[in-house]
Parts: sequence; structure tokens; C-alpha cells
Amino acid sequence: MKHVEKSSVLSQLKSKYGDLYRQDNVVLSGTHTHSGPAGYFQFTLFMITSKGFIEPSVKAIVNGIVKSIDIAHQNMRRGRIFINKGLVENSQINRSPYSYLQNPPLERRRYSSNTDKEMVMLKMVDVSGQELGFISWFAVHPVSMNNTNHLVNGDNMGYASYLFEQEKNKGLLPGEGSFVAAFASSNLGDVSPNTKGPHCINTGESCDNPQSYCPIGGAKMCMAVGPGTDMFDSTKIIGQNIYLKAKELYATASQEITGNLSSAHQWVNMSDVTIQFNATHTAKTCKPALGYSFAAGTIDGVGAFNFTQGAVEGDPFWDTVRDQLLGAPSNETKDCHKPKPILFNTGEMLLPYPWHPEIVDVQIITIGSVAILAVPGEFTYVLFILLFRITEQTEFESQGSHGMNVIIAEKKTFKISSTIYGPHTLSAYIQLFRRLARAIATHEVQDLPKGPEPPFFNVTNFTLLPAVLPDVAPLNKTFGDVLQDVKQQYQVGEVVEVTFVSANPRNCADNMTDHTFLTVEKYETASRSWHVVHNDASWETRFYWSKGLHGRSNATIEWHIPNTTKPGVYQIQYFGYRKVKPLLKPTVFYPFKGTSSAFEIMKL
Repeated sequence: MKHVEKSSVLSQLKSKYGDLYRQDNVVLSGTHTHSGPAGYFQFTLFMITSKGFIEPSVKAIVNGIVKSIDIAHQNMRRGRIFINKGLVENSQINRSPYSYLQNPPLERRRYSSNTDKEMVMLKMVDVSGQELGFISWFAVHPVSMNNTNHLVNGDNMGYASYLFEQEKNKGLLPGEGSFVAAFASSNLGDVSPNTKGPHCINTGESCDNPQSYCPIGGAKMCMAVGPGTDMFDSTKIIGQNIYLKAKELYATASQEITGNLSSAHQWVNMSDVTIQFNATHTAKTCKPALGYSFAAGTIDGVGAFNFTQGAVEGDPFWDTVRDQLLGAPSNETKDCHKPKPILFNTGEMLLPYPWHPEIVDVQIITIGSVAILAVPGEFTYVLFILLFRITEQTEFESQGSHGMNVIIAEKKTFKISSTIYGPHTLSAYIQLFRRLARAIATHEVQDLPKGPEPPFFNVTNFTLLPAVLPDVAPLNKTFGDVLQDVKQQYQVGEVVEVTFVSANPRNCADNMTDHTFLTVEKYETASRSWHVVHNDASWETRFYWSKGLHGRSNATIEWHIPNTTKPGVYQIQYFGYRKVKPLLKPTVFYPFKGTSSAFEIMKL
């Protein structure tokens, strides 16, 4: 989680709970997804790709995290933790298999696969045995929903969480039950869920080669696809696999975790770390820089202009473009990053704000025999194993803590596959995490230096996102009116669709934090009232917004009727806020809603 969000969260927690929740004992690591709102980073590289710093996104994320912690705090009780592990099959491939082969053969022979298939789960119950939930870690990129998707969602890991929580919180809407099924990210840097592998989208032939390159069209035609008929189906298949393994591990978890709770945290300037290999040999990290292969993307989402993966040489044309537009990298940076050819020397690009962070944080939390390493990036399989082995064997075991279960928890700041701090990035992280582990094992955490805190930049006005215009309804229409209504009857497996006169959904960022854009409601004859059965967090619903001209827009809601739907009478409601800007007066937002005609779900 980015420094801006974590600092804001900790500030609110401190005002409520004093020093109970601190920098060292709070880890913000969520369900990784490539289908979420953007605009919450203060560094230029990321702000460009997200159209600037989007303050409503930051507020929504921070307020949601704080609310979740508040709910957990208010429901805190004494409990027990159990650990379990198991292999998840048919759900991942290595998306950089030729890079994996560059690892030493002796190291590769230690493993039966080129991906980490193990899921680790911490099951939590209270002292009476009442179920509370779990946290699990499994290495797979949530990119079953590909880069053509515009719907906000939790991808395959989010779908697994949805399935588990719907099962445990029966009859409740997503997020409303007391049971929490958390599927967290781990060492997913080189792991893809698109198990059919890379193929040329124009010819269908395989492009599983070192450069992921197609004979016709080049690298930009090489894409991997999942096991389903489309990205929605692939998300369900991979998510279902993850859910079923989690269900099995949860049911059979019996090894209890006991012992003390400890934590250690440090800020570190990753552009200036000296690695001490032995008494006579040292190395240093570098200022951030991105190589040519960064621009190639991955088989899950290709880049542009036919940059290729695994590039070890630059290109005179792109070097000239870079030098003219952004400035040439210094000789010091080029020498430090060798053999990587530098495309963007982000550590030396400071306008309008620094392009990459130099200061990141490293953190370990231990619960008895479990050590959770909170890493600021995407670690690959072998990097995790090396970090795990060295941290466990050289630090914890040397101090008598045998049999530690080491877990990687991603709190993303950058992609470690880009090695932005140079070729000794891994060695630096190993040294830093060894230091934290040693401090915990020897009870000397209080002696750890805090390290240099990262800067805050006033980026709130840096936005490329156009301002929201006042909303306008078509002539003789009002907001929430139905433009295209539902049919009278449907069967399970069909799709209900309705279109409304809408307003810009961005109006709702500050006004609907705890609400929904839509509901699917069933009429209950006994109570003569409508009962909400789905909302916009349900996998079965989709909300599409279409922007028109001069403040006009439409919203289309789909309900993909699941097989478990009971026959009866239903309706769909849409909720929004319209923006009004009176002359010489402050902007005002007014709520509105729209309702479809009632329709019937028939028995098969």
C-alpha cells in the first residue's frame, strides 16, 4: 500500500486509538487486482498512467480501510489461529519461463515446478470455536480480467473471496457478514492465471519464445489467455479453483499457532544501500531506472511499439527520443544498472515531481512460528525462496526459532521484475530483511534505526482527468428515467438488462461510500415488500456508464441470472447523484434513483 494511504490511515487510527495501531504493527496488503480505481500515488510515472492524483479515489480507499479496522476493533475477541498448507493445481503458469531458466540450475533443481503452487492459510476462530475467518496467501496475478476490461472488480482472488463469504454469510449481501475470507497476494511477480499460455492473437499460433514475439505483428500480438471462453469465464474458473482449495484447507486446519506477537519496521533509501557480501566485497544499489524490457509488458498485457521481453541492448532511435524529451541518464546510473539498458532514468527525472520512489519500507510481523514479510513489490518464485531460506535459516533458526513459517505479503510499491534499483536489488532486500528478522529473534527491535521517512508532495492539483460537467437530462426526461426497459419474463442463465438516464458516477465518490449503484430486488408476498438480493458488489451484476455530449449520459445495468435464483417477481433499481452548478453559487449534488418495471423469473 502506498505511503500516502498508509499515513492517512495511521493518522485516523491514532486519533481514535492512540498508539495501539502503529507503523510497525499495521500491514496494508490487499487482494491484488488490475481492475481497481487508480490515482493514489504521488510519483509522476504512476500519475501519468492514472491521469494524475485522483483525490476521491484516495479518500474512498482510506475511509474504507479505516472503517474495516474500526469494525474489526469493535468486534475484537480472544481467539485461536490454525495454519494449513496445500497445493493449488491448474491455476497458474510462469509468465517469464525463459527468465526463470536464467536462475542457476542447482537452484532450479530444488523445485518441482517453475511456479509456487502452495497456498498458506491462517484460520481464525474465537475461544468458543465460533468461526471468524481466515487470511490465505497464494501466488497468482489477478489478471484473468484482461486489459480490455473497464469494470471495477477483484478478479480471480476477489471471486474466490466472494464465493467463500457468500457461503459462510448466507442470505447476506457482499461485505455485510461477520465472516471474512481474505485472499492476499504473495510472490506473484512471474505468475499468470492465463493457463492456455501465450498465442498470437492474429494467427492463433504459439508465441512461447524468449521475446514473446509473433512472426506477424511482433510482440504486441502475443497475449496469454485463460482457461475459459472469455475473461469472465476464466476469472470464475481460476477463482473457483482457489476457493475450493481454501475450503479444503479451512476444513482441515488443525495445527495451532501459539506464541508471542512481534513486529519490526524500517524505512530505507533503496537507491543507496551498501550490501556487505563478506569482509572484503561490497556492492551498492542504484537510483531507480526502468529497462527496455519494462516497456514490453508481459504476456498478460503487452506494451507498445514492439519492445520485447528480455532485451539486453538499447535502441538508438528510442535512446534519442528519450534524451530529447526526458534527458539522458548519467554515466553513473548507466554503469550502476549494467547490463540492463536504460529506457527511463526515473531516479534522475524530478519534474513535475520525482518519477519513482527512492525510500520504501520493509516490515516483518511474527505470530508465534509464523513470520509475515511485508515486501514493497512483486517478488518472483525464486526470489521468495531465497529470501525465505536466508531469513529463516540464518536469522530465526540461529536464535533457536526452528520451524518458522515464512509468508510473503505484497504491499506494492513497484514491480521487482523491473529491478529498478539495479542488479543488487535482491541482495539488498535479503540484507534488510535479515536485519529485521535478527532484531525480532534477539528481542532488539527497539534498537533498529527508524530510517529516512519518504517525502510528501503537494500533488493534489496534479490531475489530467477532466472536471465533471453539470449533469443534463434529455428533453422531457429526468434522472433515473428508464430508456430501455426489461422484458416481462426471464429464465435462469439469461441476462436482464435495463438502461437509465444517468449522471456521472464520479459524483458519488464523496456521497455514496457506504452505498451501491444498483440493487436487484425480489418481491416477498408475505411481507408485501421488496427484498435486496444483489448489489453492485455481486459477481452477477454489471454496471456500465456511457458518457454522451454536454453532460448527458446513460447507465446500463445487467443481471446475469445465476442458477440458484428462486422463481418470483424482481426489479432493478439504480442510484446516483446529479451535479448542479447554480450561477454564482456553490456546486450542489442531488440524489436520485430509477426503477425498472417488475419482471418474472420463471421455473425451468
